[in-house]
Amino acid sequence: MSKFQNKFISITALICALSILNGCGDWRTISAAAPPPPPLPAAQPMPSDDVALESSVRFLEDRVKMDPKDFIAFNLLSGHYLRLMRERGSVTYLELASKTVHASLAVSPRKVNTGALNSLIYVEQASHDFAAAREDAKELIKLDARQIGAYQQLEDSLIELGDYNKAKEAHREMEQRPDYSPQGIASMEVRRAKLSSLYGSLEDAEKHLTSAVAQAVDAEPPSRELIAFYRWTLGDTLFAMGKYEEAENNYRDALTTFPDYYRAVASLARVRAAQGDLNDAILQYEKAVKLLPDPNFVAALGDLYKLTGRDKDAQAQYELVEQIGKLSKLNGAIYNRQLALFYADHDQKPEEGYNLAAKEYEARKDIYGADALAWTAMKAGKIGEAQTAMKEAMKLGTQDAKLYYHAGMIARAAGDKGAAKENLEKALKLNPKFDPLQSSIALKALAE
Repeated sequence: MSKFQNKFISITALICALSILNGCGDWRTISAAAPPPPPLPAAQPMPSDDVALESSVRFLEDRVKMDPKDFIAFNLLSGHYLRLMRERGSVTYLELASKTVHASLAVSPRKVNTGALNSLIYVEQASHDFAAAREDAKELIKLDARQIGAYQQLEDSLIELGDYNKAKEAHREMEQRPDYSPQGIASMEVRRAKLSSLYGSLEDAEKHLTSAVAQAVDAEPPSRELIAFYRWTLGDTLFAMGKYEEAENNYRDALTTFPDYYRAVASLARVRAAQGDLNDAILQYEKAVKLLPDPNFVAALGDLYKLTGRDKDAQAQYELVEQIGKLSKLNGAIYNRQLALFYADHDQKPEEGYNLAAKEYEARKDIYGADALAWTAMKAGKIGEAQTAMKEAMKLGTQDAKLYYHAGMIARAAGDKGAAKENLEKALKLNPKFDPLQSSIALKALAE
């Protein structure tokens, strides 16, 4: 990237920061003054360093065995495990990272071991213990307020907990400590995109994510995983806007940079289904499930089997969803919401799905938790509670076809035909093929 483009994005960041510091109350207006981002850089293959990474892991594992008090080696090792978890999605690496970071903190307390505390927060977030992550991020800020990463972790945790006003406060604190390195700008742009998306501006989210990709490509050294992650995130934003061809291009770009990146493979399957090529979608989902048997991927593959008349194969996938979701306590924490929504989407175990969603919502009151509660409550026949929860889910103005779909179906169940029609139309206009099974149900309901 040219120096002009870097300066351009720095000016954009400054405009956003000034908007926030001037007390802007509604996130949807923060990015309005920002100019469009530079063109998206072309995807380039990047060499894998898996061999070097695995060699380093083995060295550090041997090191901590020989010297169990070497907390620096423990910290490096936990960082490697967290990276492997991000790249491959395996819960095994999360468990190893957790064990390693706690070993480090047992040797050297958090007050003088902020590296371990930083890794602990990532472990807690990945384990969906967002309340603990929030408190530990606050402690990390007290120990070292110069660490912008601590504010990022705090913002991320607050968003997952549904405390959006405090999340914006944490974001303001970050904006007052700008990091104009490519990595710093990319990290900030991704969080701007997240808030823009939550507050209903997918167009602004697209701009910020485009800038994030450009900065990640320009970083020294560039991170293969981060570039692929940002391209995948941009693809998902475009998919949410119904821009299927552009979304597909970004998923394929992510796979050019990072072949077999499991997130991009699964999202490519989803967009191919939306484009009507169910055979290719099945092939891509089968590949994704081999890379990582995530319940969402498994359920989606089952849905496509069902749509193509492979009922026995579909049932096998549906049974696997439950097995994965209940495989361990950690799996239960990570996949709890997915399992609840799976039950609701497939009209299975309505009371169990509702109980799963309700229990999680007690501790994690984000809009998607409210949506899960609303959807499962409707399937359990609790229409009044479903309406109340759905109102909470829609409070930010988030432009998500599934939210509109759920709102429409709940209104339909409550006998409010006008609201049902309005919300179903919004869902199908925004993203007409948001889900192979559910979008067809939305069409039928609207026709009625």
